[in-house]
Amino acid sequence: MSSQWLGLLGAIALAIFIVELLRRGILREKFAVLWLVVAVAALVVAAYPPLLTGIASALGFAVPANFLFLVSAGLLLAVSVQLSFEVSRLERSLSKLTEDHVLLAERVERLQAGADEGSDGAQ
Repeated sequence: MSSQWLGLLGAIALAIFIVELLRRGILREKFAVLWLVVAVAALVVAAYPPLLTGIASALGFAVPANFLFLVSAGLLLAVSVQLSFEVSRLERSLSKLTEDHVLLAERVERLQAGADEGSDGAQ
């Protein structure tokens, strides 16, 4: 099996995997878009390898694999930043929800204490 067929098979498998995760609700749409773009790009490069060679040589890379490595590192950096952003946003949201929960629990306790005092005074 040639590396071109292996690349095509891998890109198709990635696309199917992402679509299946979306279908099951495991992966959210905003994250899936990036991975589907990666799968399509991998499919294009696997289907037409001279494209990678042409882009790499136009950008001054002696070996197309070096260009591919740089693009992969950039993609991983972008995903890492996106996930850090999401974690930070969720931490802020969790802190606010925790504060709201504590305030509501305290209010319920005060209302229950007032209701208990009212029932004691009626006897």
